[in-house]
Amino acid sequence: MELFQKILKVAVTGGASDIHLKIGTPVILRINRQLIAIECPFPTREWMETVVKHVVPPHLTERLLADREVDFSYHFPGVGRYRTNLFQQRGEWCLAMRYVKATVPSFEELGLLPQIKAIADSPRGIVLLAGTTGSGKSTTLAAMIEHINAHSKKHIVTLEDPIEYVFEDNQSVIEQREVGLDTQSFHHALKHVLRQDPDIIMVGEMRDALSFMAAMSAADTGHLVLSTLHTTNASQSVGRILDFFKADEREQIRRQLAGTLRAVICQRMAGTIAGSMTPALEIMINTPTVRKLLEENRLDKLAAAIETGNDDGMLSFNQALLQLVKDGKVTEKEALAKATNAQALEMNFKGIFLDEGKRILS
Repeated sequence: MELFQKILKVAVTGGASDIHLKIGTPVILRINRQLIAIECPFPTREWMETVVKHVVPPHLTERLLADREVDFSYHFPGVGRYRTNLFQQRGEWCLAMRYVKATVPSFEELGLLPQIKAIADSPRGIVLLAGTTGSGKSTTLAAMIEHINAHSKKHIVTLEDPIEYVFEDNQSVIEQREVGLDTQSFHHALKHVLRQDPDIIMVGEMRDALSFMAAMSAADTGHLVLSTLHTTNASQSVGRILDFFKADEREQIRRQLAGTLRAVICQRMAGTIAGSMTPALEIMINTPTVRKLLEENRLDKLAAAIETGNDDGMLSFNQALLQLVKDGKVTEKEALAKATNAQALEMNFKGIFLDEGKRILS
């Protein structure tokens, strides 16, 4: 285990976000999105078996034997916590470990916009953090929880698989429940969570219709529900939610969502001129215009509503990227690579702005 612990220390010192261990190949670190092999003995089958026995929590042993893959968090004292996925390829174990910083970064450190604080302070409704894998959804969600913890007296219950950031009670009281350790499943936990007197419920990820129905029920009864979703932009998130349900259920769910949704924040990470990463945020807030579009099933108009909703705190990806370029944080090339509509953004760089959103809405 000495070599394994040395790898973890080197990864943290080098600023790696991820560690990949695979039998018979170099140890790989991901630093600033680039995969880098380090000088280190190649993992052997025997060594990997020892590591697996050491890192897998006892309560997950049976599930690992049955499923051949499992998610859990691993804490190495003095170094940090890792969100870990253990899986097999060609019948051999592989480890993918993501480093989770010990302290939750502040809004300012993450480069988040003031609108996010206002959304975190919402008294009720569903707030979704959307984006692809590795886009920083979990970190932004943790920053929102920590903001609430620092400024409001609330009872917060989190349901996670696995627990990533560990919160300490400040102004709020926080209970963190891990799927597999503290509860059987997200659905099982959501079924009972309203009896635990929460003000805010954080669900690590919306995965199915049952989970989302429970979340909507909680929002209907005056709770704030925070969760994540895997989508590429804010307007598509509604369609992704409806895909959880059968065709004959979607009309009712869409109308319920129109009444319970508070906001969708979609995030993409962009490389900065300074060599770090910064989030580009698309924000959709459930304004009367958005609510009407949801109720009337005009989902194709949501992108236009976002584009024209700046006065309400909304922002499209192109608008966010344009501002990052203006602020000198991101190059035009990087912004175009991350843009939803690169052609329109390129025109914006030249000072050409088409009033497309208002035309589509009208």
